[in-house]
Parts: sequence; C-alpha cells; structure tokens
Amino acid sequence: MIQDKSVGSRLFNFTNTAILTIIALVTVLPFVHVLGSSFATGAEIASRSFLIFPTKFTLSAYKYIFSTDTILKSIGVSIFVTVVGTAWSMLMSTMTAYGLSRRDLPGRRYIMFFIIFTMLFNGGIIPTFIIVQKTGLLDSLAALIIPVSINVFNMIILKTFFQNLPSGLEESAKIDGAGDFAVLFRIVIPCSLPAIATISLFYGVTYWNTYMHAILYLSDAAKWPVQVLLRQIVVLATGISFDSAEYSDVPPPSQSVKMAVIVIATIPILIVYPFLQKHFAKGALLGSVKE
Repeated sequence: MIQDKSVGSRLFNFTNTAILTIIALVTVLPFVHVLGSSFATGAEIASRSFLIFPTKFTLSAYKYIFSTDTILKSIGVSIFVTVVGTAWSMLMSTMTAYGLSRRDLPGRRYIMFFIIFTMLFNGGIIPTFIIVQKTGLLDSLAALIIPVSINVFNMIILKTFFQNLPSGLEESAKIDGAGDFAVLFRIVIPCSLPAIATISLFYGVTYWNTYMHAILYLSDAAKWPVQVLLRQIVVLATGISFDSAEYSDVPPPSQSVKMAVIVIATIPILIVYPFLQKHFAKGALLGSVKE
C-alpha cells in the first residue's frame, strides 16, 4: 500500500497550489476584465473600476469596430505576416540548424561563433534601417520578415535537437541513396515534430506581436499590423476613421472600444496556442540538452 504523505509533503503541495493559483489569477483576471469591459455599457464602465461580469451585455463596441474595414485589413496583414514569416523563418532556421548539426561540416565551430556573436552584439536600429532602405524593403511587408528571418536562440534549439537524433537514421537513408535534402525533409523533420511545433509557436507569437519593425519601416497606414493599430487606438485614441453614413448609431464609449480592440487582437493567437501547447514543453526541453 502507498503510505500517506508526510505533513511536510502535504504542506508543500498546499503552498505550491496556493502560489500557482494566485499567479494564475493575477495573469487571467486582467484579461477577463478587458473581455468583460468590451461587452459593458458606458454607464457601467464609468461606475465600476474593475469589471469582470457586466450586468448588461452589449455588442455596440464590436459593431462600431466592424462598421469599417480598418480592423479587418489590419488583422489580415498580421495573419499574412505571421503565416508567411513563420514558414520562412522555420525553413531558414531548419536548414541552418541541420547544416550546423553535421559534425563533418568544414568550419562548423567558426560559423557557430559568428552566429552566436550576433546574439550578444548587433548593429543597432540605425544601421539596420539603412540596410532595409538600401535593399528596397522599406514600406513593404517583407521588411517585417526578411530582417528577422532567423532567431539564433531558436536555431540553436533546433540544432541541438537534430544532434540528439540517432545517427543510424541518416546513415540508413544515405545507404538507400537519399541526399542531404531528402534526409532533412523525409527523415529529420518528421522525427522532430515536437521541436518544430515549439519553434513555430515561438516564431508565430513573435510575428503576430510585430510592432517596432512596423513603426520603423512602414509609413503606409494600410500596411500596419494589428499591434500598431492597437497602439494607435489604445494610447493615441486614433487609428479608426468612420463615415457617418456607415455608422449612424450613437458611438459607444471609447474605453469599451479600446477593450474590444484588445480582445480582437488577442483571440487569434489564443486559438492557435492550444493546438501546439502539447508539444511545447517536450520540444523545448529536448532541444535544450547541452551538446
């Protein structure tokens, strides 16, 4: 029979559960407040400083936002940048990581040194801006993708994961006549799905939250991702223009509109996360084993 847990063990479990519950509440409650405020009336928002469940639900803020295509265009830009950027970054990171995982690669240690050097030192904003300008990427969505094609930390995780795969898999494939690309795409990647899913999530969140690069490189407001538009609405109270003929009702309170925009900008990435979360811990841990 399993012996009863000691008093110290039960006390530790209770304390651990209490601390994690408090952290979870501190993390979740602000978003619940934002969600509740987006459905609340102006009078209720003005009378309650912290609102979780509004007594009267209203969709006026969402109707107001979607009465123009500004938000939809911005979300479309963010989705395009996230999908294309994640696919491009995963292709570049995977191929780089696979090449560096090969111990017979000439100059492997020197290449790794220069790559890791970029984690510690970089040119800064002005040199990077000049490069983007001179290469013709300025004011294009490619400026949000190409300059950040590879994240060195993510690439190192993939490299370490590839090195931990059994060498017999590659040797067997090469005996059957497979080349390096065939080994990578038919053997290595299918065996590395936890790591691939984890790094894809990292890249996806990064591209979805693109803000600083959009501010620096995009002057056309029609190309703004949702995070930049969100800042215009929440901080500067601008960014959405309406025609009186399109929206004839009484506009909802600005606070309710701000909360609704935050919800709209947050929900897409929350929908994607659960599908990759099961691979997250496994992929990150397996790819972080020291070489």
